[in-house]
Order: sequence, then C-alpha cells, then structure tokens
Amino acid sequence: MTATTTLIARALLLDMDSTIVNSEAVVERCWRRWATEQGLPADDVLQVVHGRQGWATMAALLPDRPMELNMADNRRMLAQETSDTEGVVPVPGAPAFMAALAGLPHALVTSADIALSDARMQAAGLPMPTVRITAESVSASKPDPEGFLKGAAELGFAPADCLVFEDSEAGIAAGRAAGMRVVGVGDRAAVHAPTAQVRDLTQIRIEALPDGAIAVHVTN
Repeated sequence: MTATTTLIARALLLDMDSTIVNSEAVVERCWRRWATEQGLPADDVLQVVHGRQGWATMAALLPDRPMELNMADNRRMLAQETSDTEGVVPVPGAPAFMAALAGLPHALVTSADIALSDARMQAAGLPMPTVRITAESVSASKPDPEGFLKGAAELGFAPADCLVFEDSEAGIAAGRAAGMRVVGVGDRAAVHAPTAQVRDLTQIRIEALPDGAIAVHVTN
C-alpha cells in the first residue's frame, strides 16, 4: 500500500552528489587513496566525507593538521575527481525529475566547485540549472546554511518558501539551519529525520500549480 505526501514550495534547492548524481564510486576511490596516505581507516573516513567540501572533511578528521595542507589536498583531490567520471550516473528518476523542473525556480547547491559540478552533471547527462551555488560561491562549507541561503536569494524567494533535496547529514543540517524543509534522498539521509524521505527520485512527482507554486508529491 502506498501513501503520498505533498509539499508545497516556491523554489527547489538541489544538492548534487548522491541526490541527483550518483558519484559514489569516484568519491570512494579518491577518499580511500587519501585515507591510506594519512594512515586512517578508509571505512571510517567514508562515513564523514559526504556533503562537505573536502578541506572541511579533512579538518574534521585531523583537527590538528595545518589548514594549508588541507587546502592543498583539497585542490589535488578536486582535480582527481573532475578527471575521473567512471561510474558517474544519474540517481534513478533524476532525468525525469530535472525535466519536470524546466522553467520552474530551482538551483543547484553543491559543495563541488564549478569544474567538478560541470564534469559530473555532464557525465550523468543532466541539465545544469541556471542558478548554481558552488564551492566558489561560499565562505563556509555545509553544514553551514550559507549555500542554501544564497541559492534562495538568487532565485528571489524567502528561505521558508524553499524545499531542499539532500542526501547527507551535513546537507540536511544546512537546510534546516537555513529555515527550510528537507527531502532526504537515499538511505544515508533516512537517519537524520528529514521532512520527507525517499529511496530515490522515482518516488517524486513535480506539479506546477496555477499560482506559480510547486507541488512536490512524495510517494512511499
């Protein structure tokens, strides 16, 4: 038996990795290499990498490490991830979901930089939203709400009128801190009590309402 929950918003703010783009294979390859270099258990590292910018993850894992080393590693890993698109595919339902958003207010809000977001969206065959908030756009990484607040501002909507789609603990916390409701995508999101939860985007149906609002129908 299925049940449908409908959330009404004026704009949607979309995380990229593991929300609309499945880049798990690349993320795991790159971070396993880094963990080995640092003598850290790779499985433990992979528990905390999602949602944040790389330097912020490194700072959380190695709090006494000089930040200049984190920033240098971050630049190196971004280059590695940008050139490695093997296994990058859309999350199930993402092509139809993005097609349904064409012409509706939405933005990408990602911890990736411009080059990496270009590479992954292209590899997944997904259209890039006109409004995009990337690592270059913010001074603080998720779970800080800055990215989502900037996305809302660029679209011209109040935070309360925006609905976030996120997969990670850091991203869900950032959406909440911005005063927004959050749809959790994937199993990782489920334990962080988002407003609504889906396995993937096949459980989402988008409806444009006559007053300009967006109805997001969530089927479980």
